[in-house]
Amino acid sequence: MIQVLLAEDMNMVRGALTALLNLEHDIEVVCGVESGNEILPAALRHKPDVAIIDIDLPGIDGLTAAARLRDRVPECRILILTSIGRPGTLLRAISAQVNGYILKDAPPKELAAAVRQVAAGQRVVDSQLALAAWGGQESPLTERETEVLRLASKGAEPSEIAGELHLSTGTVRNYLTTITTKLNARNRVDAVLIAQESGWLL
Repeated sequence: MIQVLLAEDMNMVRGALTALLNLEHDIEVVCGVESGNEILPAALRHKPDVAIIDIDLPGIDGLTAAARLRDRVPECRILILTSIGRPGTLLRAISAQVNGYILKDAPPKELAAAVRQVAAGQRVVDSQLALAAWGGQESPLTERETEVLRLASKGAEPSEIAGELHLSTGTVRNYLTTITTKLNARNRVDAVLIAQESGWLL
């Protein structure tokens, strides 16, 4: 039996996926968790063969949790399950060395097949996502600019961002102006939307 850990924050979705996977003759969901913080402790306890991880979890996000899981439980294969189809997100998943990445709206049989493939040591990537990532662009923002925009995306004002990053408010305003120009955005809100859609803020 392929033993599976399932990380999904929506109880109904987690329950449905557990039921569907348990119908398969060779797959058993041995553990279900609802936050990124629970993944590593659960994996250390249950020693699953495959961890199916939603990318957008409360606590630490799915890809951060996946990276920690890979370091501490390297024998566990990781399959990212997501409703986010942005190419930038897929590129980040690939750099995190996950074993598979498929969309939540894939047919149940595809999910079961993906579990079997990653358990067998194969790499699985949704074909539509792979095509999108092939044409995806690298972020034009520097690491510091990305930090500033990430905080802005959470509603932080320039003075708050300045305090968080130990910068002057004027410097933060300059960063925001540069970011808006680089992304050809109309304003700060538009810059956040462009960066999120491209997967650059995850």
